[in-house]
Amino acid sequence: MAGLLETLIIPRASALPSASLAPVAGSCSARFSEFRGLKIQPTRSSAKLRSTSKLARRGSRIVCEAQDTATEVPAVTDSGWQSSVLESDLPVLVEFWAPWCGPCKMIHPVIDKLAKQYAGKLKCYKVNTDESPSIATQYGIRSIPTVIIFKNGEKKDAVIGAVPESTLTSSIEKFL
Repeated sequence: MAGLLETLIIPRASALPSASLAPVAGSCSARFSEFRGLKIQPTRSSAKLRSTSKLARRGSRIVCEAQDTATEVPAVTDSGWQSSVLESDLPVLVEFWAPWCGPCKMIHPVIDKLAKQYAGKLKCYKVNTDESPSIATQYGIRSIPTVIIFKNGEKKDAVIGAVPESTLTSSIEKFL
């Protein structure tokens, strides 16, 4: 079983400027700049300990704050297609993709960004063509990734391939 290891490199005190090593108001510790982007997330056992003591942090894990802000575009399958896409009050962007498709992986972050940018104005979904081939066949999907924009239950526009964000944005703007 393979695992992914990340390292955090903290400079030695000798590598810091001498001014940061000078004692501050009787303290003999060096001041490091505030580290942003990570937060301490308590595990179930340590969640009961609500203090900020070292004991409360001992059972915690460090996680990336970006996980909380990421917008994951929901998947839609045959069973939810009618209600989610065709009967939507808002325009709907649907990305047809497959897990083995390299260009699909390239466009995922763009679709996620657009979903966040147009939240409340546009609904975004992803269709895995391996899991829902009938939807792909119904709309003549021959290449992936393909992005289709629906409005009032009708196919309005299609963009094929891993295209720049600006291409998708101009296509979306036509139907808002």
